[in-house]
Amino acid sequence: MFSIITLFGILGNITTGLVYLSPAKTFWRIARNRSTEEFESIPYICKLLNAYQWVYYGIIKPNSVLVATINGFGAVVELVFIVIFLMFASTQKMRVRTAILFGVLDLVFPAVSFLLMQLMLHRQLRIDISGIFCVVFSMITYGSPLSAMKTVVATKSVEYMPFLLSFFLFINGGVWTVYAFLTEDYFIGIPNGTGFLLGTAQLILYVTYMKPKSSEEISDNLEDGSKHEPLIPSSNLVS
Repeated sequence: MFSIITLFGILGNITTGLVYLSPAKTFWRIARNRSTEEFESIPYICKLLNAYQWVYYGIIKPNSVLVATINGFGAVVELVFIVIFLMFASTQKMRVRTAILFGVLDLVFPAVSFLLMQLMLHRQLRIDISGIFCVVFSMITYGSPLSAMKTVVATKSVEYMPFLLSFFLFINGGVWTVYAFLTEDYFIGIPNGTGFLLGTAQLILYVTYMKPKSSEEISDNLEDGSKHEPLIPSSNLVS
């Protein structure tokens, strides 16, 4: 029977799909210029890992098919983005680094963790552990907007913080937070409530710094030796 829970689940699928597709303009720019410029691959690697976790959670938890389907779509989108990034990486060092992170975080780790959970954990404990993984990796993924916000404040430019991603993060977080409240699923509610707050903060930054720097100013900064912060600092990758 169609219910308000189903309605918000469908709305969540739509908004999450838009979140996954929102960097498309950035990757069109990368493909057109045949260079990744100052963009980082780590956010997309983390988003792919996060998508894998939510697909698994949606499969093993009853009545959560809408969680699995949209994140399956998202995993495909992120794979395409990562392939484009590997093709047009601005340096060989960045290409190698991206390939290593992709292999470890998006191939080896998910395969091993899912296999161990299937073999060693009982049904409810498996769901709980998977849910905890989802929350943890979702919060790690939100390290990307936090670092991007730091870059915006430092450079007083929103060039490297795509507006659509910020807007859809705001909408998507709100929709899934309501869904989590209705279904009493706190594994969904915690990260999406955080995403809603971060999306709100990013939109406020956009209003404040919506006029980007000119290309000449950016070029001058680069010549002076200044560098844009990566979307997730490398120091965050080491526990």
